[in-house]
Amino acid sequence: MVLFINACVREESRTKRLADHLLAQIGEPVEEVKLSEISFPLVDEAFLLKRDSLMSAGAFDDPMFSLARQFAGAEKIVIAAPYWDLSFPASLKQYIEQINVLGITFSYTAEGTPQGLCRAKELYYVMTAGGTFCPEEYGFGYIKALAENFYGIKNVSLIKAVGLDIIGADVEGILREAGL
Repeated sequence: MVLFINACVREESRTKRLADHLLAQIGEPVEEVKLSEISFPLVDEAFLLKRDSLMSAGAFDDPMFSLARQFAGAEKIVIAAPYWDLSFPASLKQYIEQINVLGITFSYTAEGTPQGLCRAKELYYVMTAGGTFCPEEYGFGYIKALAENFYGIKNVSLIKAVGLDIIGADVEGILREAGL
């Protein structure tokens, strides 16, 4: 199963178009998590105390961990995240806070080194940007570091189309060049 993490909010999202094309190329069953439809809980002290208590008890079947279990069990992962306001959408960060669960998506060795527990061997990060200033560390770099160093996903790819809102840009040409 391919897990599609959709951080797009616009009906005519160019990022979503690229991601849909990639998903069609992969050609496997897709389970979509549409982040705009999730009311993420506030990560406050009460949330952390509950989570830590459940993790200590090994109660990973609690609904609080459903997104983490889903992420850890996916065979492939596609993340569609437009670049805006100098980063990826806040909902993606909220999602990450829900899936970073010690004992589900990663563990630590006796030496304190993170060890991935995720099944996926491939993760694709799909992004578009209106301009050309979009340093990879402001989105893809963060996700890649988590995937490789914590989740155990070593094959992490970036698919991007940038400069889409520059006056005179050949939007369809840029999207085609990116893989559409």
